[in-house]
Amino acid sequence: MQNINEIEELIKLISRLPGLGPKSAKRIVLKLINNRDELVKPMASTLAQVYKNVTRCNSCGSLKSNLNGCVNCESQKEKYTKICVVEDIADQWSIENSNIFQGYFHILGGTISSVGQRKEDLLINSLVERVIREGIEEVILATSATVEGQTTAYYIQDSLKNTNAKVTKLAQGLPVGGEIENLDDGTLFSAFKNRANLNSNSD
Repeated sequence: MQNINEIEELIKLISRLPGLGPKSAKRIVLKLINNRDELVKPMASTLAQVYKNVTRCNSCGSLKSNLNGCVNCESQKEKYTKICVVEDIADQWSIENSNIFQGYFHILGGTISSVGQRKEDLLINSLVERVIREGIEEVILATSATVEGQTTAYYIQDSLKNTNAKVTKLAQGLPVGGEIENLDDGTLFSAFKNRANLNSNSD
């Protein structure tokens, strides 16, 4: 293979994407090069616009456009009483595509025990603020059934103890060690339908 620095660098970058290795990256790069006008030019322009205009909302954690604001926060046509808390945007998309849940979403941006992740980096404080501000009646913790996900869920539950919101978590249908974005619609439906109440019943 010809050692062209620009191509080598592009292959390295693409191979870092989820589900892609060096071989897949090489095929993608060849496809791009062979379709410069149809793919490379518009893709480069679009990526530049995404880099410039798309950021993460500091309130809800969803993606937003700097030109139009956060749809998740500002453009809700309906007033909801439930909010679903997920680890990342891929989890939100999976739940939205299943049409199981009707309500607000809150994206933490990771878990407490994730490598390099601190509690301060997650949007837990803004979650508490949203629950109080929006008069949320139920907070559904849709974190993964991993040690990190469950640790994060317990911390959020404790953070919400002084609010009036009922705190539930996904239950049956969510396998131990399972990640939300990898679940099928049937499993997600069961997990939402059988979610468990986490509020304390102590006097």
